[in-house]
Amino acid sequence: MLGPVILAASRSDRMRRLVSAAPVTKQVVDRFIPGETVDEVLPIIRELTGSGLELTMDVVGEDITTPEQAAAARDAYLELIDRLGPLALGTRAEMSVKLSMFGQALPGGHERALANVRPVVEAAAAIGTTVTLDAEDHTTLDSMFAIHEELRKDFPQTGCVIQAYLFRTEADARRLAADGSRVRLVKGAYKEPAEVAHQQKHEIDKAYVRILRTLMEGEGYPMIGSHDPRLISITQELARTAGRKIGEYEFQMLYGIRGDEHLRLAAEGHRMRVYTAYGTDWYGYFMRRLAEKPANLRFFLRSMVSKG
Repeated sequence: MLGPVILAASRSDRMRRLVSAAPVTKQVVDRFIPGETVDEVLPIIRELTGSGLELTMDVVGEDITTPEQAAAARDAYLELIDRLGPLALGTRAEMSVKLSMFGQALPGGHERALANVRPVVEAAAAIGTTVTLDAEDHTTLDSMFAIHEELRKDFPQTGCVIQAYLFRTEADARRLAADGSRVRLVKGAYKEPAEVAHQQKHEIDKAYVRILRTLMEGEGYPMIGSHDPRLISITQELARTAGRKIGEYEFQMLYGIRGDEHLRLAAEGHRMRVYTAYGTDWYGYFMRRLAEKPANLRFFLRSMVSKG
């Protein structure tokens, strides 16, 4: 079980320095993170949308320790939105945000995060798109859901993420599967204790399908965050059973993983959204991608051996 070890390493300053210093790291990181600045990712945005794909953009960075850093994160998203505006992509390019970046863990964090994220949601709406609030570890979720509910009063298109491995998520899904809601379902990428989360893959997969059925049978808009071929097939079957047409749900996958599948689904007419992260503070995001999927770790280690 290497996943928990890698997740622990994502919090280690020593490992951060070691991985960052490895000569091959940038080459491998570029597979998952196509740039550090807006200027570097704009060509990627044009390329992907030109291929019939949609995007959700994430400015990476979570270890926010000062109000100034939280304000800088807000401003980074506002810059992104300002640059997206002239492209007139609408909801084909939305944003994903982690409230930890907006100061959620600081003193007065709930109010601070809401105050920082609201201008981002407002600016996104002004260019015809929207924002999805990413889920983080279980201790942050009550705050995230409360902020989600508050934002939806003025911006009902604001989405949120739920994680199949948490015991609470089946109840959350029933509450969220309402008319007008946008809900992304993922398996979960944080190390959670056995008291709050399934620990075995088969249990997580079964929970994912139960929750997915709830979303498909509900009145909202499901967003299926998975690269698992079996879950993609199950999604299509559940959609047919629930009477949903193509376009009444969407698939979401990470940039750099199963790119051929992105294009295949889009060619079949599905809405296929690519979660595309960029920025300088890439380490935590990169390590979680390794932890989520053994193939990602094998890819990195093979590159270390062949290029080191």
